[in-house]
Amino acid sequence: MSEEESPHMTAEPKTPKSPLGNLPQMPTLGGLRERVDPVGFLNATTQVARRAAGNPGQVAKATTRFATTAAMMPLATFDRMLNPKSVPPIPVNPKDRRFVDPSWENNPGYFALRQLYLALGIYVDELLAAGKNGGEGDLADQKAAMTMRLAVEALAPTNFLFTNPGALVKAFQTGGRSVVDGARLALEDVVERGGRPKKVDREAFVVGKDLAATPGKVVYRNNLVEIIQYTPQTEQVHEVPMLVSPPWINKYYIMDLAPGRSLFEWAIKHNRTLFTLSYRNPDASMRDYTFDNYLQEGPLTGLDVVESITGAKKIDVLALCLGGAMASMTAAYLQAKGDDRINTLTLTNTLLDYTKPGELGTVVDPATLKALEKKMSKEGFLASEDMAGTFDMLRANDLIFNYVVSRWLQGEPPSAFDILAWNEDSTRMPAAMHATYLKTLYHENRLAKGTMELAGVELDLGKVDLDVYVVGTINDHIVPWDSSYQAVNLFGGDVRYILSSGGHIAGVVNPPTPKAWYQATEPGTEMPADPKEWRELTTKHSGSWWEDWTKWFVPRAGKMVAPPPMGNDKYKVLGDAPGTYIFG
Repeated sequence: MSEEESPHMTAEPKTPKSPLGNLPQMPTLGGLRERVDPVGFLNATTQVARRAAGNPGQVAKATTRFATTAAMMPLATFDRMLNPKSVPPIPVNPKDRRFVDPSWENNPGYFALRQLYLALGIYVDELLAAGKNGGEGDLADQKAAMTMRLAVEALAPTNFLFTNPGALVKAFQTGGRSVVDGARLALEDVVERGGRPKKVDREAFVVGKDLAATPGKVVYRNNLVEIIQYTPQTEQVHEVPMLVSPPWINKYYIMDLAPGRSLFEWAIKHNRTLFTLSYRNPDASMRDYTFDNYLQEGPLTGLDVVESITGAKKIDVLALCLGGAMASMTAAYLQAKGDDRINTLTLTNTLLDYTKPGELGTVVDPATLKALEKKMSKEGFLASEDMAGTFDMLRANDLIFNYVVSRWLQGEPPSAFDILAWNEDSTRMPAAMHATYLKTLYHENRLAKGTMELAGVELDLGKVDLDVYVVGTINDHIVPWDSSYQAVNLFGGDVRYILSSGGHIAGVVNPPTPKAWYQATEPGTEMPADPKEWRELTTKHSGSWWEDWTKWFVPRAGKMVAPPPMGNDKYKVLGDAPGTYIFG
């Protein structure tokens, strides 16, 4: 077998039928709807506005409250002038970093402006409530709420030069230079990035030196993945090796971010033999790649390579996000095939039950999926910019307007931040696989229901009788922690669930620090079905889940042995980590 071949590579992929099946078609005007509003935010907002118009009493009450608040603002401002410590009519969220400048408290004009803006936000919320359908989880309500939240965030006075005291002070201090620099940077962002402000100085980092720097060798390559074996850093290792299943929606190295902040480095220094998949960044030639391709050329091939090089009959699997979903599917597939090579599973920030998928659930309805399929069919993939734009929109204050202020209003160059540098290194999604993923998981929830098929095998997580370690994070807006907890109710084996500090990304880049914490029940505690009941049983610990995970895997990882060789006759070393696909 050549180095380029996969032991699970299928024949030339067949062009699949639409993975979205017979979803309802959307009305279009020459494709205008797909180009202008592919997610249907404007249509949803119009629906909610019509409902609100049918509820004039509630609208009138909300309008009266807003008008009354506005009318009382001069009196509240005068009171603030006389008593700087007076309580404002509308309290400010202490976590809202937009209004940290002292002028918002001490300057009467800015104080009044901030109060009016906060009142506007309350008014919009009340109007949305007036147009609410009444049922929980109504899609139009959710989309309208996202639309109006984005609009209100865009209208924040901090986003405009003459109503941002910090930007005005800097303009004065620099003799107007910051305004000129900001205008130049804004123009650069419009021309080069479609109007998205640049967040980070990626040139400050070199992948393979500053990021993804853990030493290792590429020992295998096919059309989809490279497999990296990492150099041992201890004299002995546990006999059970570990294979990492990263997400293909991003580059794998969020788990190998930087020395001292690398989960890979942590595992290796704690006596683990580590391999990882590194996915290729798809192009149009991979438009017909399916989930079957990803299973066969990804995790299954990875297990074969690890087994061949190490001689181990049992392999632990560590996975993140979509990689966790694929690792779980792989475990169910192998169980159905009678293959027991997987020893344990570790799933971080992974969604398996899509009943409550969080904010992303608003962009995977049938109409939106149909528009997305049409868009992907033209290019053969979903552009990385589209993916990045969706995630930015979910946290617009932090990922858009924060940089509008620093970059466009204050003329500041982007900072060098490793997590943001990784985040900007985004990837494309092959059309067939991504459409199937969105439909079968987000829309139809087949994996949790036990009706998903992969490579001709029906997947049943309930039959996966493995020890599973599951991590959720308290501030995860992509995979809500109480949704990730549902893994407890899906797997047939023993599941340990950990709730950690951080969010979807910072919760993974979570080395032990004074600020880190996690919640867990005592080992052996029966896991309740309800995540809220589980949390009531937990103890909060200072430190990182990395430390708890190490205690969990050590007794499951086998005896200590000499490290295996780097590659072997069948899977020869092809080059140094981090390989070539990471640069695609």
